[in-house]
Amino acid sequence: MHTRRTHRRTRTGSTRLRATVLVAALLATACSAGGASTSAGSPAAEAAGSTEAATAALTPLPKATPAGLSPYYGQKLAWRDCGVPGFQCATMKAPLDYAKPGEGDVRLAVARKKATGPGKRLGSLLVNPGGPGGSAIGYLQQYAGIGYPAKVRAQYDMVAVDPRGVARSEPVECLDGREMDAYTQTDVTPDDAGETDELVDAYKEFAEGCGADAPKLLRHVSTVEAARDMDVLRAVLGDEKLTYVGASYGTFLGATYAGLFPDRTGRLVLDGAMDPSLPARRLNLEQTAGFETAFQSFAKDCVRQSDCPLGDKDTTPDQVGKNLKSFFDDLDAKPLPAGDADGRKLTESLATTGVIAAMYDEGAWQQLRESLTSAIKEKDGAGLLILSDSYYEREADGGYSNLMFANAAVNCLDLPAAFSSPDEVRAALPDFEKASPVFGEGLAWSSLNCAYWPVKPTGEPHRIEAAGATPIVVVGTTRDPATPYRWAEALSGQLSSGRLLTYEGDGHTAYGRGSSCIDSAINTYLLTGTAPKDGTRCS
Repeated sequence: MHTRRTHRRTRTGSTRLRATVLVAALLATACSAGGASTSAGSPAAEAAGSTEAATAALTPLPKATPAGLSPYYGQKLAWRDCGVPGFQCATMKAPLDYAKPGEGDVRLAVARKKATGPGKRLGSLLVNPGGPGGSAIGYLQQYAGIGYPAKVRAQYDMVAVDPRGVARSEPVECLDGREMDAYTQTDVTPDDAGETDELVDAYKEFAEGCGADAPKLLRHVSTVEAARDMDVLRAVLGDEKLTYVGASYGTFLGATYAGLFPDRTGRLVLDGAMDPSLPARRLNLEQTAGFETAFQSFAKDCVRQSDCPLGDKDTTPDQVGKNLKSFFDDLDAKPLPAGDADGRKLTESLATTGVIAAMYDEGAWQQLRESLTSAIKEKDGAGLLILSDSYYEREADGGYSNLMFANAAVNCLDLPAAFSSPDEVRAALPDFEKASPVFGEGLAWSSLNCAYWPVKPTGEPHRIEAAGATPIVVVGTTRDPATPYRWAEALSGQLSSGRLLTYEGDGHTAYGRGSSCIDSAINTYLLTGTAPKDGTRCS
């Protein structure tokens, strides 16, 4: 995983994009199809810094709760009105440092919507939309607490906690709105030494801003610590085992919980799975190939439409990619006006982000075609700028959520940096550009950002087995751009009780996106505990 943009789209019934990052390279945190082969021993895998996935497995924590953590596990939450009808909120304390629980707390925001009935109450269902950096409480209040199937909401208290450093839970802040505007417009396909220096300076400024804001917290926002926080919440809610639905990065969080607490793991759904055994460079390379797979699917669809600005029915997907890359090159030389109140123009970097944002959900493809048409034919960059802003969670007043700040903070702590210098990026460019001729160069350079992080990483690649856990459902989408299907295969294979559920389709994640086969399998599992047969496929 690694830092800067990888977003998950939260489906709310509209085509509005909502970023929930994931692993980060220019645009993000992999199976590859249509791009570079990343099988062990391949040139791409070697360029990614590892010829094999990690062999060490995450070690479970002792079953007994350490005495120093008893005050946290025994706390009582004071629930209050959230200001959102039907929801209650509370604040939970967790130790800043689990190794030194007496040396300070972190305050975590929690929200719930109580089971509506009828039917037997099944306890709490914790949800997380991904990121890292996505607000679980925002996801709960805007979608899961009102949009999950009625039978599920009838029998579960729907619960969310914003992970440490995220949204309402002591959020990490790095740059103000104007600084973030400049950062998002930085050229991530440098043409010369001067532009390379500008990109490095942008990464350094971003990192320094994060370090100045929360020097202590920045050392304690890892996925392992967030998973331990979830166990405290499980106990405080009175649940013997954790029931959980995690999407995108949320699958890594949920799998980490299972690895640490297999005996307390209940019904876990990991949708849009990540592979925790891969180093950052390989994650980013494989994700680059994943975006190429998604783009090829978009391209095939685009040329069948009468309003495709990148070609017609006789245009091949590869040529569609070349046409888009040519458009990006034109923007690199001359950004387009976008009618922005703050004077921003559509740059190559912002346009690339806008296109990638639309890869998360095929429901956004029409919006992308219209935006590209306006930009290419009418020289109006407004549509692509809107898509880019949705990806970054830029507000109408020019401010930003802390999504990108938390994304970097978690990713740069969880794994050693993908690259340590511009020279390393240059050496890897052929593999990234092979994985995606359209996005590869920018995604490679975006993978450099953790090199300048002010805090050393505490995590390493590892397998997660969770021996002894009840069946865990791992969901993979065959043309998922951000979490390539191979990752779901890998995670389900690592988990001792993993059950792979496959959606043959487009977009990021599968639950609640229109497949009655997927939804039925997951709903049955959540309500009865009966997991789908391993290898079940849906379309």
